[in-house]
Amino acid sequence: MTSINKVGVIGAGQMGTGIAHVCALAGLDVVLNDVSEDRIKAGLATVNGNMARQVRRNRITEEQRQKALARIVPAKTFDGFGDCDLVIEAATEKEDVKRKIYVQLCPTLRPDAMIGSNTSSISITRLAAATDRPERFIGIHFMNPVPVMELVELIRGIATDDHTYEATKAFCQHLGKTVAVSEDFPAFIVNRVLMPMINEAIYTLYEGVGNVEAIDIAMRLGANHPMGPLQLADFIGLDTCLSVMQVLHEGLADSKYRPCPLLVKYVEAGWLGRKTQRGFYDYRGEKPVPTR
Repeated sequence: MTSINKVGVIGAGQMGTGIAHVCALAGLDVVLNDVSEDRIKAGLATVNGNMARQVRRNRITEEQRQKALARIVPAKTFDGFGDCDLVIEAATEKEDVKRKIYVQLCPTLRPDAMIGSNTSSISITRLAAATDRPERFIGIHFMNPVPVMELVELIRGIATDDHTYEATKAFCQHLGKTVAVSEDFPAFIVNRVLMPMINEAIYTLYEGVGNVEAIDIAMRLGANHPMGPLQLADFIGLDTCLSVMQVLHEGLADSKYRPCPLLVKYVEAGWLGRKTQRGFYDYRGEKPVPTR
């Protein structure tokens, strides 16, 4: 298929576990890292649970699940990535965090190893400049949830060479994904279109045009969206939504991308959506209840 046979994944959260999941099912060896052993164990448990669900739904066999799980090994440090062909960083959407990771990561890699970032908004050219191999650095933006969503955005930085692009494109296709190529502009394609819509839905709530339930019902039934924009924001994570809007606002210098003050307030309160059990909905009971 390509020269990519062993993949490292940095971050055992929602995105990192999803990436490890699809890579292992596609027959690739995977090394999974996070800041603590507990997080890695939790990530592996998530992969196990998600694959078990696929077995119950007859999407994969029990044998496939067991073989895939055996392909994922934990790595407490970046030294575990020494023989990886590609390392995908799926850390939090904060540029300073990502840059620190690359500085520590690069000395542990083979000279020919490639680095991909799962960033949903940050400049690939700028991130690549924090590495010792900008020509072998590329944006590989998976959609959430990774095992379900078919699309991957590939984003070349100014220095990304043709080999890296072609190898990662073939890698994504091997995973069964469809590739959309984006230029290196803030938030790329999907979030450039999606996040301002979510932000506008939050403004609609903030200005009292409708409540949470009315806004989500309106977009589900009126625009045939599979879930309402506020429900989707909770699923994505309100901190991630805010980070993307800040990148758009700062990168494009247009007031139409100004994050809604209500979004800022929710993030400051630590109400980040599903992952903290509260956002535009409260998830602590039997069923989600709107918080406004």
